[in-house]
Amino acid sequence: MIMKIEDLSINLATVRQQWNLQEAVEACARHGITAVDPWRDQVAACGLAEAARIIKANGMRVSGYCRGGMFPAADAAGRQAAIDDNRRAIDEAATVGAQCLVLVVGGLPPGSRDMPAARHMVADGLAAILAHARASNMPLAIEPLHPMYAADRACVNTLSQALDLCDDLGEGVGVAIDTYHVWWDPDLAAQIARAGAANRILGYHICDWLVPTKDILLDRGMMGDGVIDFRHVGSMIEKAGYRGLVEVEIFSAENWWKRPGDDVLRTVIERFTAIA
Repeated sequence: MIMKIEDLSINLATVRQQWNLQEAVEACARHGITAVDPWRDQVAACGLAEAARIIKANGMRVSGYCRGGMFPAADAAGRQAAIDDNRRAIDEAATVGAQCLVLVVGGLPPGSRDMPAARHMVADGLAAILAHARASNMPLAIEPLHPMYAADRACVNTLSQALDLCDDLGEGVGVAIDTYHVWWDPDLAAQIARAGAANRILGYHICDWLVPTKDILLDRGMMGDGVIDFRHVGSMIEKAGYRGLVEVEIFSAENWWKRPGDDVLRTVIERFTAIA
């Protein structure tokens, strides 16, 4: 997969400690980056209408919008609140012109040990918001997360699980494939091919897995600093037919978040174009 700067999108979590949304978008534009993925809290901080204006004024495409999901809850009221919040997230994603709404589906409700029940709540929540997503022309991108997050963040942990949900739900649902979460999966090649054959790949996110990883959430690596074979995964993604934006998403509390934002973006561009 040949990586060119015009294919690059910056997930704005990558520079969330350095800049607010406007500063980050303007910095991306300065560096020749033409796509971003904002987070809901970043949008809320400046206001939805203003966020949409900033993105449009800087000529940015929006590869995705982070994030919806978090469906499981301890009671019916909590599950309904999550459904209502996801409908709002769909509306926000449409307003900023996102290509999809990225879903981190949620883990076990507090006090629960019932993983099958949590996964059932996820399926029910997705089904409940799907009509609104379709009416809004907003694809839903289920992002399977590494199994270490199964309890608290996402009980959908493999691409196979995510694609099974897509098969059950039908049109308007796909997957966001993040190397950090799926690189280890022995069934990855077959599942990427399956996703491509069904036209389900809505996003491709990259960052590296460091050895050792010092924090399971906030110690992701810049491409090339860890063990992921991006050329191999990228070739599978390309063979599956994906030609969309490639999103760099790095949570790095002790490294990249402490560096000047312009240095981070320069490094992203250098590493991005080197992993083809």
